[in-house]
Amino acid sequence: MKNKIFVNLDEQIKILKSKDLIIEDEEKAKEILLTENYFFLSGYRHLLMENYKDKKFIKGATFEELYSIFNFDRKIRNICFKNILIIENNIKSIISYQLSKKYGFQEKTYLNPSNYTDDKEKERQVHDVLNKMRKQLAFNGKKHAATMHYLTNYGYIPMWVLVKVLSFGLMAEFYAIQKPIDKQEIAKLYKLTPENLEIYLHLLANFRNLCAHEDILYDHRTQQQIPDNEIHKYLQIEKIDDEYKYGKDDLFALIIIFKYMLKPDKFREMMLEISYEIDILDGKIDSVPIETILNKIGFPTNWREIINYEVTK
Repeated sequence: MKNKIFVNLDEQIKILKSKDLIIEDEEKAKEILLTENYFFLSGYRHLLMENYKDKKFIKGATFEELYSIFNFDRKIRNICFKNILIIENNIKSIISYQLSKKYGFQEKTYLNPSNYTDDKEKERQVHDVLNKMRKQLAFNGKKHAATMHYLTNYGYIPMWVLVKVLSFGLMAEFYAIQKPIDKQEIAKLYKLTPENLEIYLHLLANFRNLCAHEDILYDHRTQQQIPDNEIHKYLQIEKIDDEYKYGKDDLFALIIIFKYMLKPDKFREMMLEISYEIDILDGKIDSVPIETILNKIGFPTNWREIINYEVTK
């Protein structure tokens, strides 16, 4: 196996120029490469390349364009992250409220397996999820002000406090083990089916982790796809082999989830922020059309029209 070797800043510049990338200000480029990391910055090179095989940049592509795309991805990632956090807080609040109201809010109730699905195929999953929650109680109980307050003053941690220290991924698993009637009660608040909400929560957790670790967002594809829905039809998204080309496992799929799970004013605000960043990028990119970049990140040409779609059921 061929080993990777350390490449200094001058060599990094040389490599990029050997691939026909135009670098007008090498000193500025070195400063950017030092602070942003050559590996992560070069992760956006495919948007400015003719193909994956010859690994040459298209004619006229510049380092400034490459860095603009890098920054665009960071800004879109930050916009998505803050809105995922809004949904995370909302779903934690809703689940803890619904279950506390119905079963009680102390550990003896929300850790009782009888309060969750009796589906034999999910018996092990129920056991695993509740064990993870017990571990979080033991680990975080005396480390957070809120949990410590309840332990000290009341001797227990209510569910609405516990959910604050649970990961989004664990909350998605927690929703999955609810009784069908409880899943339905929660899902209808979003005008979703329980099946779709379960998928949406898992995908949101996936994107949340990616955003939190500043991973590349534009070409991320999730293993699980969102089911076909009315938004795909409304936008008349192109199909290939009877499968929608966009909005299934890409960034636009996340936008579709936001449409269902954010309040209308928050969704519109988010879309205006995204639209602004796309317009800014469009003004900085000359070597490729902005539509080419948007299509590669999963946005159909008429992506803005999702703002006008009204979620009904």
